[in-house]
Amino acid sequence: MSNPTFTFGNGLASAAAPAAQNDTIKDTTTKDFVSDVIEASQAVPVLVDFWAAWCGPCKQLTPVLEKVVKDAKGKVRLVKMNIDDHPQIAGQLGIQSIPAVIAFVKGRPVDGFMGAQPESQIKQFIERLSGPMGPSDAERLMEAGSAALAEGDFGVAAEAFMALLDLEPEHVGALAGLARALIGAGQLDDARTVLERVPAAKAGDAAVAGARAELELAERALSVGDTADLVRRVEANPADFQARFELAEALAARGERQQAVDHLVEIVRRDRSWNEDGARKQLVQFFEAWGMTDPMTLYGRRRLSSVLFS
Repeated sequence: MSNPTFTFGNGLASAAAPAAQNDTIKDTTTKDFVSDVIEASQAVPVLVDFWAAWCGPCKQLTPVLEKVVKDAKGKVRLVKMNIDDHPQIAGQLGIQSIPAVIAFVKGRPVDGFMGAQPESQIKQFIERLSGPMGPSDAERLMEAGSAALAEGDFGVAAEAFMALLDLEPEHVGALAGLARALIGAGQLDDARTVLERVPAAKAGDAAVAGARAELELAERALSVGDTADLVRRVEANPADFQARFELAEALAARGERQQAVDHLVEIVRRDRSWNEDGARKQLVQFFEAWGMTDPMTLYGRRRLSSVLFS
């Protein structure tokens, strides 16, 4: 696979920027409020986003709100009203702080919220009005990337995760998934660059930890070199634990996970104390890199338990 070019979007657009004028998302005025909201809500729920250019939380909320409304694919509409230019409606509704979102159904306000909200809560709010929305574009891309990754199609996986990162530049699952795809393609430097973009607050995420563990394994495997000599050493002396350990690392990097597990379990069976319990610790790192529900993780845990508790 050739080196994929991954770029990260610039995040949320300014709330003050005009949205595409269509039937789903539009700006309104006091004059047009009746037709854009009251009359339109006879057909589908209409969300009214009251905002202002000076409002910082508005700039956070509006782009996310627009995205969820687009994902709803016509089940709801979004109408935006600048309260500096058109204060009358907000005053009549008793709105004293912004951002404020009011939902209209059949011409009447029925629900609402104030302040910036995460995408998941906005989706739940809309689903209360219009029913289940189905998976979002982000969810579909994450599913496609994960499926391709599981099948070893690293190019397709990388494209899906990069498309998701264009939508959500700090999506932890997509960052971890892209790193794994790059590791699978042998682009370890690029994978490390991707992992460096994970926000510090999310550095402990399980998906990120797994990707980091997989990267470390791949980097160590590069230093092992040809496995033929390691195989000969282990066959000549089954107690050559260092050779067996290095062979396990190399096998894991090549995708021969079961053999890698078997070699490490054999070290534990023969001498758990070797290298300060190094074989068991390496197994734990394998499990972290592969994921807790991976079949080889489950296999390895069963084999390890049979040795430790027999």
